[in-house]
Amino acid sequence: MTIEIWSDILCPFCYIGKRHLEAALKEFPNQSFIIKWKSFQLNPNLKPDSTQNSYTSLAQQKGISVAESKAMHQNVVERAAQVGLTYDFEKTVVTNSLNMHRLLHLAATENVATELKELFFKSYFTDGKNLNDPEILKKFAVQAGIEESKVIAVLENPEMYANEVQKDMKEAQEIGIQGVPFFVFDRKYAISGAQPVTNFVKTIESLSTDSN
Repeated sequence: MTIEIWSDILCPFCYIGKRHLEAALKEFPNQSFIIKWKSFQLNPNLKPDSTQNSYTSLAQQKGISVAESKAMHQNVVERAAQVGLTYDFEKTVVTNSLNMHRLLHLAATENVATELKELFFKSYFTDGKNLNDPEILKKFAVQAGIEESKVIAVLENPEMYANEVQKDMKEAQEIGIQGVPFFVFDRKYAISGAQPVTNFVKTIESLSTDSN
């Protein structure tokens, strides 16, 4: 079964959704799954600003106070904790995710996209790393299992895999994706958002029944 996932590293529900899917897949130990990560940028025009965290960024975008922004984020923190994730929005460094997506396309050619996606998510939401820093990006890509020279080549050439990112986003637009995470199962069923684990299980069961 092929599962395509449109998501953005800066999307807190995408990390939660990843955990929900992983929990569902454990219910099918004898079935094989191919995971394909698709690029989606919530804000493609976002300017890197290391002085902004998630609280101040949302406050600025919506014209609200930082206190109001913190209150809006609290529910997300609690939902993340339910699946064992620690979100520290105070430490997040809001930045443009294009370079991360380009590296994820490189990672896909090495079959380590899921590993790199996990590293990016944790470093952003938990550890507060600046994922606009080429050295930090390189560190995680190498840690995921990609040869350093290949990572450097992508980071030094902004055009590498940029078309692949745009292609994913165009495809998302064509099939009507307005928000992420968005999961497509064998091009037959779709789940929008970080829905409960049971919804993922039911979808996989339905597809498995259909194929029998």
